[in-house]
Amino acid sequence: MAEIDWQAVHRLEDAAASATRAADRMKRIYLSGPMTGMPDLNFPAFNAAASALRSAGHDVVNPAEINPDSAMPWEQCMRADIKALCDCDTIAMLPGWENSKGAHLEVHVAHRLGIKVVRIEDIAGGEA
Repeated sequence: MAEIDWQAVHRLEDAAASATRAADRMKRIYLSGPMTGMPDLNFPAFNAAASALRSAGHDVVNPAEINPDSAMPWEQCMRADIKALCDCDTIAMLPGWENSKGAHLEVHVAHRLGIKVVRIEDIAGGEA
């Protein structure tokens, strides 16, 4: 009968626990905020938020990257954005989202699907 290498078993358990902790930290975060009527569709704010969150190790879904064509109809953009939102764990609300009908729709969908809703400012504090 083969002898069990308990040290190898413990190393595997440690690796699995480490991977689980990393997965818990690595949330897929969807950015939501005002675009319509904003200068440059507010892309600079979306891109800055995405960059900061990615630097912190998060997987970020940025609508400015999903719909870079400013000529695309709002409805078409929202369809693509909501599809992407459905695959996320968290939705982070950018300043001014309260004045955006698209952001209101996204937060409604998030609430109904059990996706965590946070302010972008709160993520820096580790709540995502």
